[in-house]
Amino acid sequence: MNNTRSTDKSARLFAHAQTLIPGGVNSPVRAFSSVDADPPFIARADGARLYDADGNEWLDYVCSWGATILGHAHPDIVAAAREAAAGGLSFGAPTEAEVALAERVTALMPSIEMLRLVNSGTEAAMSALRLARGFTRRDKLVKFEGNYHGHADHLLVAAGSGAQTFGVPDSAGVPKNTASDTLVARYNDGAHVREIFAQHADDIAAVIIEPVAGNMNYIPAEADFLAELRALCTQHGAVLIFDEVMSGFRVALGGAQSLYDASPDLTVLGKVIGGGMPLAAFGGRRDIMQALAPAGPVYQAGTLSGNPVAVACGLAALKCVAEDGFYERLDAKTQHLRQGLRAVAHAEGVPFHCAGVGGMFGFVFPAHPLEAVTQYAQVKDASQDRFRAFHRGMMERGVYFAPSAFEAAFVSAAHGDDDLNRTISAAHEVMRELAAAP
Repeated sequence: MNNTRSTDKSARLFAHAQTLIPGGVNSPVRAFSSVDADPPFIARADGARLYDADGNEWLDYVCSWGATILGHAHPDIVAAAREAAAGGLSFGAPTEAEVALAERVTALMPSIEMLRLVNSGTEAAMSALRLARGFTRRDKLVKFEGNYHGHADHLLVAAGSGAQTFGVPDSAGVPKNTASDTLVARYNDGAHVREIFAQHADDIAAVIIEPVAGNMNYIPAEADFLAELRALCTQHGAVLIFDEVMSGFRVALGGAQSLYDASPDLTVLGKVIGGGMPLAAFGGRRDIMQALAPAGPVYQAGTLSGNPVAVACGLAALKCVAEDGFYERLDAKTQHLRQGLRAVAHAEGVPFHCAGVGGMFGFVFPAHPLEAVTQYAQVKDASQDRFRAFHRGMMERGVYFAPSAFEAAFVSAAHGDDDLNRTISAAHEVMRELAAAP
C-alpha cells in the first residue's frame, strides 16, 4: 500500500461542502474531527474497496456502517436495482415484492410474526417504541448507556448515575420533558435493571437494547443478561425490543437473537435488510403489531416505505446471505483478521483488545489487558490517543476504519485473504510506531 496519498480534491470538496452543509457532512459520523483529520470524499466503490475523489484506494472496514455485507456494487444487488428501477422508482402503493420480503424476514426470524417496512433505522426504532407505548398504554422506556437507536428526541439521552436518575437530553433541541420518560440502565448489569423495574415497573412500556452493541465499539450482551431482561419484561408486561439494525443478518442469518436463548417481542432491522439501499423494518408478535394503524390505534406512515427499488435489493441480499456456509465463511474471515490484529499488537507490546462475531468486530486500546469488554465505561476509559494514532497510520496505508473509537467495524464477503493479510501487515507497522511513541 502506498503511504503517499494525494488529498487535494477531497480537501477542496470538504471546504466547499462546509459552506453548504453543516459541518460539511450529511451525518455526524462521517466527520473525521474526532481523529483530527478531514474525510476523504468517496467517488465509487467495488467489492471490499472504496475509491475517493483523488483516486486513492481504500480497503473498507466500514462497509456503509455494516450494510454492504456482500461488498460494494455486488452484481446481484446492482441487477436487482436496475430491473426494479426500470419498472418505476416509487408508487406509494402496495407491491407484491413487499409481501415477499415480509415473508422472507418472518421465515428467517421466528420472533417476527408480522412486520412493517420503513426507510431508516431511526424511523424503525421510533415507530417500534411508539407501538410499545400504545400497546401497553404506558409512557416510560428503558434504554442502555452507550446504545444508539437513532436520533429521535426520546432516545438522545445521556446516562444517569443511578437507578433513580431520569434521562436528560444529550442534544440541544430535545425538550427535557421528552427525555424525562427515558430511563437509562447500565449494559450487562442485571441488578441495575432490577432496581429500575422495582421503582417504575407499572410505568415501563418497553426495554430496548442492542443485543450486540455496535455504537459503543463492539460489545455483545451476556446471555444471562438478555434472559433476565426477557423475564423482567414478561413479569411486568413490558415490551422487549431488540435493536438489530446493525446485527440483523450481520452476525448470523437469524440475527443476534438466533445466537441467544431469548426471544424479543419486537425487533428493529435496517442496513443489511436493504442490501445497501435505504430500507428498514420493525416487527414482532402478531398481537402487538395488530395495534398498528390501520389495523389498530397506533399511527405510523411513510410515503416511500417499501420503496420498490430498495425492496428488490433487500430480497437479493437476503437470498445471497442465505446460501449454505455464507456466515461460516464470513465469520472465518473476521476471526482471521481479529487474530492477526491481536498477534501483531502482542508482538509489539501494545495493549489491545479485539472481539467480534460473524462479520462484525471491534477493538480498543485499554490501559491494561482485558479479558472482555462488557461495559461502555471500559471503552470510554481506553486510550483515545492511541486510537487516533492507529486510525491515522492505517489511513496512511489505505485502510479505512470508522473515524471513532466508539464504532464497530465490519468485514464483507468481498474481503479476500490477501486483503485481510495486507490489513494485518499494515497494522503491524502501525503497532510498531505506537510502541515506539513516547
